[in-house]
Amino acid sequence: MKILIDVGHPAHVHLFKNLVRKLQNNGAEVLFTCRSKEHEVQLLKHYGFRFESFGRKYHTSAGKILGLFKFDVKECLYGIKFKPDLFLSHGSIYAAHAAYFLRKPHISLEDTGNREQVRLYLPFTQCVLTSDVFPKDYGNKQIRFKSHNELAYLHPNHFTPDPLFKEKIGLSPDEKYIIFRFVAWNATHDKGQKGIGQKNKNILVKKLAETYRVFISSEQPLPKELHEYMPAFPAHLMHDALFHSDLYIGEGTTMAMEAALLGTPAIYINSLKYSNISDLAEYGLIYDVNPSDNIDHILMLASDRELKEKIQQKHQEMLRTKIDLTAFMVWFIENYPQSREMVEDTEEFWGRFR
Repeated sequence: MKILIDVGHPAHVHLFKNLVRKLQNNGAEVLFTCRSKEHEVQLLKHYGFRFESFGRKYHTSAGKILGLFKFDVKECLYGIKFKPDLFLSHGSIYAAHAAYFLRKPHISLEDTGNREQVRLYLPFTQCVLTSDVFPKDYGNKQIRFKSHNELAYLHPNHFTPDPLFKEKIGLSPDEKYIIFRFVAWNATHDKGQKGIGQKNKNILVKKLAETYRVFISSEQPLPKELHEYMPAFPAHLMHDALFHSDLYIGEGTTMAMEAALLGTPAIYINSLKYSNISDLAEYGLIYDVNPSDNIDHILMLASDRELKEKIQQKHQEMLRTKIDLTAFMVWFIENYPQSREMVEDTEEFWGRFR
């Protein structure tokens, strides 16, 4: 089996990495395609995956229209050259269009439901895999699984935290730290949305740096006064960093999910509201804060230096209700298309993937 996977975000590399390793062990050949955006190329190189980069991603409206045609053509050309049996992605327009052009199936994972993106890929996609808490209905193309995308790589079956991480980055074992995440606000789904204003970012960072070590992960360049808080570790160690962190604060949805699924309390500050965030908020793992709220509420939550210890039982309760998504995807892809008809919404079926 030959599979072409298109990724558009660093988290997509993590989403598929364990799946790819297992498929390769079973004899499959895999090619990744991507754009040079943030850390995608760095991660693909780090994991030793075969990939092709289409160059830089466009951020202006005109550039995105140009990119749609340019990257569609490149995806088709690499598809013709690689000759995959199927295309796989997380909502990739380019993979869907190339699959349709080459008369191959496209399987997509979805957890955001961005209308503009879905409208461009769904008609050319045979199957969409979503969490069972995802609110949108894509008809008979949709298969719902009992998990979250991030558990494809953060489930205990796959992720083992490095116990020496703090020592490796120069922290003492009992030193507490916080990770901030700021987004660039240039994605199509970010239009009209807001997060932490720059003034409040400065206040939060400076105030919390009085009692915690602070690291900032940012999609856009940081102002000079925050440069000292840039991470002292490479991107592929971010999950170790989140696991050992005492708190996550940020605008980034994916990193909020990752922190919570690793047992680190997350304060999510974004006007975009997603069902996966709400699901983990119900478990008490994410604090969904409105950007217009007074930052005193955030500072109050962050002042509880025992907050992480308090949520550990809730974290274990959450894990007992979710499956190992990688195990499910391996089964689903290796048995596709028959697997579409074999999925059952029963505990006996999903229990195979816990």
